[in-house]
Amino acid sequence: MALYTFQPVANGLRTDHPIPDLPFVDDSNIPVDNGEAIEKIGRHKQGMWGRHDTCTDGGWVAFTTDPTRNDLAWVVRHHPEHGQSVVLYRDTDASPVDSLLMWEEPTGLLYRAGGYWWDGITWYRPSQLFDWAAEKTFLRPVPAAVTITAGDLMRDGEPTRARVLNVGEVTVPATATSDRGWNDDLALWASHRDDRGLGDSIVTLTAPELVADQLVGVGEMAEIAGIGASTLRAYISRGEGDIPLPQAVIGGRNMWARPVAEEWAEQRRRSSEGVEEVVSADHEGAANPIGITETWKRFSRTFFSLLWERQSFRKRWALRWRTETAVREIAEGLSWQVAASIPKLVGVWDLSTTVRQALVYEFLHGRDLHRSVHRDDPAQRENYVFFGLTPAVTKTLDWLIRHEPAAAAGRAIEQAIGEAEANLEIPRAVTEESIATALSLDGTLDQATREAFLERVFTPAANRI
Repeated sequence: MALYTFQPVANGLRTDHPIPDLPFVDDSNIPVDNGEAIEKIGRHKQGMWGRHDTCTDGGWVAFTTDPTRNDLAWVVRHHPEHGQSVVLYRDTDASPVDSLLMWEEPTGLLYRAGGYWWDGITWYRPSQLFDWAAEKTFLRPVPAAVTITAGDLMRDGEPTRARVLNVGEVTVPATATSDRGWNDDLALWASHRDDRGLGDSIVTLTAPELVADQLVGVGEMAEIAGIGASTLRAYISRGEGDIPLPQAVIGGRNMWARPVAEEWAEQRRRSSEGVEEVVSADHEGAANPIGITETWKRFSRTFFSLLWERQSFRKRWALRWRTETAVREIAEGLSWQVAASIPKLVGVWDLSTTVRQALVYEFLHGRDLHRSVHRDDPAQRENYVFFGLTPAVTKTLDWLIRHEPAAAAGRAIEQAIGEAEANLEIPRAVTEESIATALSLDGTLDQATREAFLERVFTPAANRI
């Protein structure tokens, strides 16, 4: 989930980059300049939480549950050059927002206009497209983007018409405190500043694609995606379909930038459902993957041959053969045809090679992670015990063991252990313990069967060092 999908509640009074249309709240009870002190406020306290992490850009991220409003939390993103954002969120949103800022979207400093984001230099469109090969989102810069600062907006605001809220006064969702609009709140915020010029305080952006007459509504967005407008409205009302946030609300209607709509449609085409759609065959009005359709046709021919062309079966269609026992015999025979075909249908020996490669990668990743954690402790750097394996890899290995134990043993497990020992210098005891632990946690074999199988696959006890 993208960070911008978590909606902020209010701006802290000491923020450097106000979020439009949100009120300003007194944050004097939060040490916004000290991440460790912010964490300390809420950490390990009943009904509260706090956390602080340093960032690769030299800044930090911290959050804490508000001491007086445990349903709200402060999140601070500090940058050594661009200052800090002090934002009030729902308490349930603070931890995922902190994690996204720290690990998944660490270059994103500001989010505006329904997910457009700024990394300190460039504005990008909302991150909708994921590059699975590189394990990161595609970056789409906004052409001709112009940053709008507080200094650009200070023409019409009157601070005396607005007021700073106490955290106890905050409503969710919160709105501007002035009847004349948010510019009054912004002017009030500016009157409290004495450390940074308003030209350095970024409020939002503008770009040709964000001009009002370039935005699209529900009907056009649905047309771009190739779906009905009613379908899109249903997605929005049910919170389905990963619909991007609108860039504006005009006359009560959600409006999106056309490129955002087009990238959402592109994301739909690249999704698992979209991929299945393009590799599907139609049968009696239903679309199924080509392989499923081909398998269905194959067994349709096989079953028809068994039931009609074999005289021993065909005669059972006489009335006197229509008994539960007779039908069960046929069903069991047909089911066996399917079960016996699984190794050929799935390609278990090819699958075992894939599982072997996945295990080797898991061991490599585990080794490198262990070395990184203990990089300052030479005594522990090579002292492995076991590595955690991804549940999906473990479950696939478990399926292979259950359906073709020889392939699982020889081509997958044993070869993976051998490669890890020869090429990665990981002792067998470590890889074997890793596999055994993973299968005990995420596998489906009963303990006795699992241990008996592994005993015949792992290094014999007499040969273990």
